[in-house]
Amino acid sequence: MKRRVVITGIGAVSPNGIGREAFWQAARSGVSGVRRISRFDASPYAVQIAGEVQGFREEDWVQPKDRPHVSRCVPLAIAATTEALADAGLDTAKLTREQLRQIGVIVGSGGGAQEFTEEQYRLYYEGLHKQCSVYVIPSSTAGTLASEISMRFGFRGLSHVVTTGCTSSTDALGYAFRNISTGVMDTMVAGGVDAPITMLVLRGFILMRILTSKWNHAPERGSRPFSVDRDGFVLGEGSWFFAMEEYEQARARGAHIYAEVAGYGSTCEAYHRVRLEECGEEPARAMQLALEEGGVAPEAVQYVNYHGTSTELNDRIETRAMKLAFDGHAGKLAGSSLKSMIGHPQGACGAAGVAATLLAMRDGVAPPTINLDRPDPECDLDYVPNVARPLAIENAVANCIAFGSKNSALLLRRV
Repeated sequence: MKRRVVITGIGAVSPNGIGREAFWQAARSGVSGVRRISRFDASPYAVQIAGEVQGFREEDWVQPKDRPHVSRCVPLAIAATTEALADAGLDTAKLTREQLRQIGVIVGSGGGAQEFTEEQYRLYYEGLHKQCSVYVIPSSTAGTLASEISMRFGFRGLSHVVTTGCTSSTDALGYAFRNISTGVMDTMVAGGVDAPITMLVLRGFILMRILTSKWNHAPERGSRPFSVDRDGFVLGEGSWFFAMEEYEQARARGAHIYAEVAGYGSTCEAYHRVRLEECGEEPARAMQLALEEGGVAPEAVQYVNYHGTSTELNDRIETRAMKLAFDGHAGKLAGSSLKSMIGHPQGACGAAGVAATLLAMRDGVAPPTINLDRPDPECDLDYVPNVARPLAIENAVANCIAFGSKNSALLLRRV
């Protein structure tokens, strides 16, 4: 018999707020975390802004002696995981070895340790060989991200990384949902982390011509999903993690339950490395699969957290996919793009959207899509423009679309 899966803890390290409640207060208030890049000198670049987590103290989460040997993703992930576990009331220090064997980790990350690997190459090619990390191989390997979390907390269940582009963390949550619902694990730590704000990654996206280059003078205005004058996305970073449990276990220990993960759908258009197919059929089908698994009719959904990247193609086709998935109900649905406030944190974006959706369900508030001054006529749904709105949410969908024709969606249901 399929088991129910619930989320009992949330942790967030976001460009617009470090910590769950700081992130949520900023999101519901429409506060942008997009700024001029401070990580390195971006003045020679056409794009000089990003959703950068500033003021985050890496040394609070990774010892100084270890920091040169791991990616920035490691302290970001450990910080968010620590908050999620505390929020769920899971004190890992008090758990037996057998109990720790029933806790698994699934991390979603698009780039993993890209910034660490880029730094190792820099040291090597500048002749600073002795400064290269002795752990250059394991720490450059994507799978080690999950191991770092498992080792920090002593989790002995499965420890995996999912890397499927921008759907990575949505898929990580989907796989965690599957592992609990089928009885493989009782508890999962799952979420997403990415730290792609580097010179080479920035340069690569500039070459692709998909970053906005018009808002260096006003960074907080740069990410403009669904607006007719949008001209590309804003690169972002961050970490959002969750404690996920079997429903009866969570009830037995008196845990606060944010929502149930009721369905997960994933499809592939098999179309192009970066472009979306115009018809929008496969993103729509991913959402439909999630609804079908949860047994929820389209008209019973009150809120959608959009992928909403602020690229001309994505926003238009996602709107089309919504109309296919929800038919006549699409025009009655409130939805918003968190990326308007944090930029695009790559593989972590799905987890960011789920965090915002869970807190929106908790407080009965739909967060806004900011910078939506003039909607694109082809983007004609309710994106909660600029100001948050009271909204009772029983069922919500968090949608994601990725390079490589991938599409994934999660259905969240109030318990």
